[in-house]
Amino acid sequence: MMGEDSQLIIPPSFLALYLEPHRSRPNASHAVITARYEFCEDLATMLTEHAAEIKSSLHVTDDDVLSRVWRGLCTPNSGVNAAEAQWVVNRLAELLGWPLPGDMSLE
Repeated sequence: MMGEDSQLIIPPSFLALYLEPHRSRPNASHAVITARYEFCEDLATMLTEHAAEIKSSLHVTDDDVLSRVWRGLCTPNSGVNAAEAQWVVNRLAELLGWPLPGDMSLE
């Protein structure tokens, strides 16, 4: 998805967060989706250094770090919803070259 006056390409994985099953049109406007994508991409990028530091200082696995980040993102004041939190964690793993985590849940 790309706006008429924007060079920003929103990846299908993010756009899918705004598609209801069996629908082809997003349930939010292009402006909302673009703003949310930019926020989530910036958040994932900003978390890369922090995640690497957690792994190094606590001597934990990639999955442990990603799980900790995900739980933090699922708090009410994080600024993202649960689906966006999962996307941010997946994007963070991609940026760090770590294996993608499975779907996470607050068990």
